[in-house]
Amino acid sequence: MNKLLLLTVLIASSGHAQAATAQSLNWTAIGMFATVVLMTLIITWRAARKTHSKEDFYTAGGSISARQNGLAIAGDYMSASTLLGASSMVFFKGYDGFIYVTGFFVCWPILTFLMAERLRNLGKYTFADIVSYRLDPDKTRILATCGSLIVVCCYLLLQMVGAGQLIKLLFGIDYTVAVVLVGCLMLVYVMFGGMLATTWIQIVKAILLLFGGTVLAFLCLKYFGFSLDNLAAAAVQNHQLGQKVFEPGSMLSNPINALSTSLGLIFGLAGLPHILMRFFTVSNAQDARKSVFYASGYIGYFFILVCLLGYAAISIIGTNPSFYVDGKLGGELIGGSNMVAIHLAGALGGNLLLGFLSAVAFATILAVVAGLTLAGASAISHDLFQKVIKKGKATEKQEMNISRIAVVALGIIAIACGILFEKMNITFLMGLTFGIAASANFPVLFLAMYWKDLTTKGALWGGFTGIISAIVLVILSPTVWVGVMGYAQAIFPYDNPALFSMPLAFIVSCAVSLMDHSERAALDRAGFEQQVVRSELGAKQADLEKAPVH
Repeated sequence: MNKLLLLTVLIASSGHAQAATAQSLNWTAIGMFATVVLMTLIITWRAARKTHSKEDFYTAGGSISARQNGLAIAGDYMSASTLLGASSMVFFKGYDGFIYVTGFFVCWPILTFLMAERLRNLGKYTFADIVSYRLDPDKTRILATCGSLIVVCCYLLLQMVGAGQLIKLLFGIDYTVAVVLVGCLMLVYVMFGGMLATTWIQIVKAILLLFGGTVLAFLCLKYFGFSLDNLAAAAVQNHQLGQKVFEPGSMLSNPINALSTSLGLIFGLAGLPHILMRFFTVSNAQDARKSVFYASGYIGYFFILVCLLGYAAISIIGTNPSFYVDGKLGGELIGGSNMVAIHLAGALGGNLLLGFLSAVAFATILAVVAGLTLAGASAISHDLFQKVIKKGKATEKQEMNISRIAVVALGIIAIACGILFEKMNITFLMGLTFGIAASANFPVLFLAMYWKDLTTKGALWGGFTGIISAIVLVILSPTVWVGVMGYAQAIFPYDNPALFSMPLAFIVSCAVSLMDHSERAALDRAGFEQQVVRSELGAKQADLEKAPVH
């Protein structure tokens, strides 16, 4: 581990050398930044000393309390897209951005009342444990692994974009070099600390993020004389939309597009593998539900702060040419379109707050990226390698080695995707990711837990239909077809695929299951009652190794 840390420091030092010729370095901000990053590395080092088994690596040994897990879940959710992307979306889009941010919160009741306790009672490491509980274990784990990896890669992409732009702004280094630096640090966190390090980094940075957001919101209110009326009046006066900054705009003008985006945001959370893994880090189902309760409170409060920051920045940042490239108001922001919150911190709190918020934002991104990578690696090593390829006979050392190889591979993919999507708003990318998760993972997961007649064949047909249709529609949408590939007009006219791909996955799953009268289908249906008892009452961990029927 010491060699990897040294390598990271050397790479960072070379980045600093490049920065020296590009801009005068903000040493106060860099000092705060280095302090927070060093703190996270110390947490990783301590966690690595306590990570001795795959239970420790995947789920922190189930040793996390409900309150701690609630903070960790909030930390997973309060990512780069929340602090950087959401505030920027409100800054540019006004009311549309506010509604978009609100959409990310309304999904929590779904997770609280429909999923949390059953997930904890039925699963052990990944959500594939639930899907394969009564269905054919090999086939459904392959499906779950594909769904997990697709969502993980999409989510990794938006985090890497935010991290790259942040490092580029703070150190003045090339965006590509910044993304590579983030990838290297992420590999250190996951490969050595596992879930224990990731969880504690999430807890610490969630506390710091809530504190930093509160301080910045207080300074914004102070700027406007602690009057929301003054803030709103200034936003109307200084935004190019005028009064319409508080009215629905172009993002909500198409009802089909708005409905599709809403469905993706509401049901996408229940398909995010790194969030679902959090329920296995607590010791029982009651703590799993409490975790969501605590997380909802932290996240709701932070979303309010972020929206306030976005509206305040309209007057504080939007009227100051020093924050724009070449000093042109209304042009491109220095550092990119996602840096509104960071500029706001510098304007109101000076270099100290700028450095603190930048460091916390970076730690936020690193922790989320680590959690995502861990979820993807566990899907490959536990679900695919251990359960499918080795039929449960692989040694713990072999499984851990495969997991670490998978971490490296996912890190390379994340770096490549982060470079490709440099110019995209990360909150918007997050909405697309939720749409894919709602189509790829949620339908099969929900039906496996609540519908007796779901069969293996129905789950496979429905799951792969959701995955393929969601990906194809995203590629053909304006975001990728026009924004990334450069074509004049999109083939699929809507931004989010959920309205079309998620119902299609449900319909195909149900139709194929009802037509399935095979011997395997009979076994699938017969195991449902026992699964319901287990999901409601719980079971000892040792019993979870075996499904009732296969």
